[in-house]
Amino acid sequence: MKLVFGLLKGFAIVVVALIAIAFLLPSEVSVSRSIQISAPAADIFPHVNSMQATEAWSPWLSRDPNVELTYEGPEDGVGNTLRWSSDEPSVGTGIQVITASTPNERVETALDFGPQGLANAYFDLEPADGGTLVTWGFDTKLGMNPFARWMGLMFDSWIGADYEKGLANLKALVEAG
Repeated sequence: MKLVFGLLKGFAIVVVALIAIAFLLPSEVSVSRSIQISAPAADIFPHVNSMQATEAWSPWLSRDPNVELTYEGPEDGVGNTLRWSSDEPSVGTGIQVITASTPNERVETALDFGPQGLANAYFDLEPADGGTLVTWGFDTKLGMNPFARWMGLMFDSWIGADYEKGLANLKALVEAG
């Protein structure tokens, strides 16, 4: 019986330690990836300033060919909205709306993943070496949830890999012209 209580006590100490350490972890996560595209920003901008246009290069839509997509608002720019729903956990359900758009320079979006939380994403387009440097970024606040803070340590590898794939798809699409 002493052994069982000792194991329970040890387990409780580990759980309390993990929770305490979680509050020392960052409460915000930022992920970004960049790629050089051999094209002017004007050729790239339409592909990031419209949720409909992202279908052609999205790294997530190929994971579920049955994903349901619904568009609202204008065809592009501020207010252009995508709602998606998928039974595939890596695609999930959510809403993304363009909240700011500066032609050939920057597009900002707000994301709502339902119970998984809120985030913001952006595309920056900067002239570089005869082409355009495209940066795709993601920012989210993890709040006081200790589990979310631990998960935040993995966001860069999870989201970063998808962003790299998406940017490679975008580059291939734009450069194929």
